[in-house]
Amino acid sequence: MTAVQLNGRVSVARVERAWYIVCTSAELRDQPLSCMLFGKPLVAFRGDGGEPGVLVDRCPHRNVPLSLGRLTDNNLQCAYHGWQFDTGGICRKVPGLVGSAELPSRAACSHVVREQDGFVWVWADSNSQPTKEPYALPGGEGYTTVRRVVEVESTLHAAIENALDVPHTAFLHKGLFRGSGETNVVQAIMTRTADSVTTEYVGEPRPEGLAARVLSPSGGTITHFDRFLMPSVAQVDYRIGDENHILITSICTPVEDFRTRMYAVVSFNMRLPGWMIKPVLEPIAMKIFRQDREILKVQTDSIRAFDGEDYTSTELDLMGPQIWRLLKRAAEGKAPKAGDDNWRREVQLEV
Repeated sequence: MTAVQLNGRVSVARVERAWYIVCTSAELRDQPLSCMLFGKPLVAFRGDGGEPGVLVDRCPHRNVPLSLGRLTDNNLQCAYHGWQFDTGGICRKVPGLVGSAELPSRAACSHVVREQDGFVWVWADSNSQPTKEPYALPGGEGYTTVRRVVEVESTLHAAIENALDVPHTAFLHKGLFRGSGETNVVQAIMTRTADSVTTEYVGEPRPEGLAARVLSPSGGTITHFDRFLMPSVAQVDYRIGDENHILITSICTPVEDFRTRMYAVVSFNMRLPGWMIKPVLEPIAMKIFRQDREILKVQTDSIRAFDGEDYTSTELDLMGPQIWRLLKRAAEGKAPKAGDDNWRREVQLEV
């Protein structure tokens, strides 16, 4: 379902002059791969030298999906009449045609592509050139990394807000991370720039939930940052005590208005070896995700049933309204307002 099918307000903002992941490098092998971005069907494939290409999934000849075809001579061949296209969309061959096939009118619509950090990224606006490079994943020696690809039935905004929302963790995930012991008053310091929102939580002791006890059995104080990076990166950064660090980076792709794919990269460096921590931490993390996925679907079902959103927020809803502000202005092509680069707010909350 797309935003235009609901009469009420929906937090859908299509920021098209930006990079998004369409698949992992491992998914793109010797077959064309059907994928989708903003509800538009795309096809990804490897061409000459193994370089990835992404085209609109529609042959310009008779509009048959190119993803039904096959790879031949480093080109993508349409299943209907055998037209062949390279990774730039140029028609390289029309079977039976005498003369060159490479007329601009025969080209398939293509997107600019980058392969980086094990992901295939596309510049969503096929009519413009990139103004920057894709987000580069942070790295570091001594870290164990786990990657997962998951989907949620929600808008991009709702998925990112959920990933960076602290108050719900004591209720939806009670006992897994927070909500199993005494609450503490902490200071949340939120800053916003033209393309990011960051919240730092000051004075937070280690939560008493199961995941936190696994990460730091001896307790300690948390250094906690939540970050949003335009247009689709949510990052949670925890340091517990002096020896334990976990960084969760979720790179989100708006497959459709109400379906978001999340490419999650979890990196951690603990006092205990990673091979010991991973089999304990991974099932807890997946249970937390399943709870989030279920509640986001219920939220989306409610929005559809009531023909739109009707949200009420408090000062505890730290990240969501600020993320929406950036997404909406970018989708509308508006420049940042004066003061956006030094905006700051402090809030006290119980966690």
